[in-house]
Amino acid sequence: MDRRKSLKLIATGIIATPVVIAGCKTDDTKAKAEEPKFSLDRNPDELKYEKELLAKENFFTGHEMATITILADIIIPKDDVSGNASDAKVPEFISFIVKDMPNHEVPMRGGLRWLDMQSLKRYDKSFMDCSHDQQIELVDMIAYPDKAKPGMKQGVAFFNLMRNLTATGFYTSEIGVKDIGYTGNKPTQWNGVPDDVLQQYKVAYTEKELKECVSFEKTN
Repeated sequence: MDRRKSLKLIATGIIATPVVIAGCKTDDTKAKAEEPKFSLDRNPDELKYEKELLAKENFFTGHEMATITILADIIIPKDDVSGNASDAKVPEFISFIVKDMPNHEVPMRGGLRWLDMQSLKRYDKSFMDCSHDQQIELVDMIAYPDKAKPGMKQGVAFFNLMRNLTATGFYTSEIGVKDIGYTGNKPTQWNGVPDDVLQQYKVAYTEKELKECVSFEKTN
């Protein structure tokens, strides 16, 4: 799975992954959730909706989140260019997306359960407790739809979803945007009409124009 050849075309959108809200309890006082922080502006309706989603209890269990993290890092591992999927907070992104899109709940939980059942059947332990080689061996059975055996259909569907969510989460994060070298729109710099052209037409900038409109900072 060459991440740069197969995934770079995914559109880059919001450059932020949601922050998971953590509440703390004090003596007989009602706990207040920490205010989520966003790196981009939101209109009031978006902000209200996202805060409500972040305040909701995580759909996944701790075991499921650990499995999601392992899978995400298998799909997008760390390399000499950038960190892995978990460094980009992809697991948190997936948790948020499932809150936002409940239609993913059954496919994700069912797929994680299927993965553990297959792992128990083959290695007598859950997927997260397997060795890295065993995890890769099982992933290889479902990562390539054209090569997968008929009995792996459910696993293939789950892994396709997991891969799509992982790629989307990674390449809409700050790490992922830097990974593909996307810099966004940048303003151009205009240093005014060249001196030789001004002399040719016997015109010159006024002091006001020089002060307010033209930058003569030299660029290489």
